Amino acid sequence: MFRLFDIALQWKGFPIRKARQELLKIIAQTPQEHEQFIESKKREIVQYHLENNSFYSKLVGTKNYKNWDDLPILSKQNLQKPLQERLSRGYTLKNCYTNKTSGSSGTPFIFAKDNYSHALTWASNMYRFGWYGIDFNTSYQARFYGIPMDFIGNKKERFKDFLSHRYRFSVFDLSDVVLERILKTFSQKKFDYINGYTSAIVLFAKFLQRKNIVLTSVCPSLQVCMVTSEMLFDDDKILLEKQLGVPIVNEYGASELDLIAFQNPEGLWQINSENLFVEILDQNNKAVPYGKAGRVVITSLYNKAHPFIRYDIGDIGILDKKSTLQKPILQQLIGRSNDVVVLPSGKKSAGLTFYYVTKSIIEDDGNVKEFTIKQTKLDCFEIDYVSEKELVPNQIKKIEAAISLYLEPNLSITFVRKNNLDRTNRGKLKQFTSML
Repeated sequence: MFRLFDIALQWKGFPIRKARQELLKIIAQTPQEHEQFIESKKREIVQYHLENNSFYSKLVGTKNYKNWDDLPILSKQNLQKPLQERLSRGYTLKNCYTNKTSGSSGTPFIFAKDNYSHALTWASNMYRFGWYGIDFNTSYQARFYGIPMDFIGNKKERFKDFLSHRYRFSVFDLSDVVLERILKTFSQKKFDYINGYTSAIVLFAKFLQRKNIVLTSVCPSLQVCMVTSEMLFDDDKILLEKQLGVPIVNEYGASELDLIAFQNPEGLWQINSENLFVEILDQNNKAVPYGKAGRVVITSLYNKAHPFIRYDIGDIGILDKKSTLQKPILQQLIGRSNDVVVLPSGKKSAGLTFYYVTKSIIEDDGNVKEFTIKQTKLDCFEIDYVSEKELVPNQIKKIEAAISLYLEPNLSITFVRKNNLDRTNRGKLKQFTSML
């Protein structure tokens, strides 16, 4: 079989065959072997960066360490300096993979991975997508993502799409006219799966709902849909399953790291314990018990070009009580730690709680296509929304009453109807933003 995707990775210097073989060996380990493997890789990657990375050795303050828990937590702010100052000895911008984070956390930076580490990332992706019968070399992907708007960047991305056997739908314009064209494309092409940003695919599903169309009726080859990069709410998942007509798989990843968690066929959000070591920590940087919420802190066990050791990704999550070291299960991803609602009374709440309360009312009649919330002052919030028609006073009163009940009374809520909502330069939609 002609495996174009594998060939393209090998040609670009990413040894995918070797990475796939190593990944399968790790997966086959016994629980005892995996525990030894994790401890060994943790020691190995820390010692490597202490000896070969001046940025990391300065951060730690020594070239030797005794206890894992004594190692500093690496923040995104630590990484906002030129990449050349953060690369390990022997690595340059030309001999490793480099990219930039999307900036959806508000703290973008450029990062690097050595070629083998990046190949392991792809091997991990391929293995997990394979749970659902998806092969990157042969399965045809409908991709809902952003795309560079400049000519050269756009053509490069389209060429990558060709090599990766995928067809890209840009999420920067999702008007009904464009969604109609997307639907027509689905009727003409034999897509095997959908992959892309949650908000964009949900918007497409709402369009299908208004037209009373199930996507598999026009594209019967479709098998599964993977959503990523944004929160997937339970009611949105139900909508997607109904209107797309296929299983919905939730993934959680970060471009600077890897695929962090992927919903397995049993419906559990299984964490990648082959390439990563994931901790859930409290404010004192101590591990919390399974079932308790804390900061998601991740170590990349293979990346020698750039240290991601005890790296605070900026999210709040909970590990399920059923978790083991070999098979950690992410019970819940609560949201970003910097997206916190701070109220006049001093009460604090996750920003997505605010969004969820509003969502339960604002979408009742199907008028509102999508919306975002901004906290502009301690007691002031702005709800920007895209809809067929203006919200009526009765709807506004319901939303204000729900916010008063679940958060606190006497908050000022401003509603702004827009033609489209602001997205990051990669097309992500940030549901809640604090301007404080």
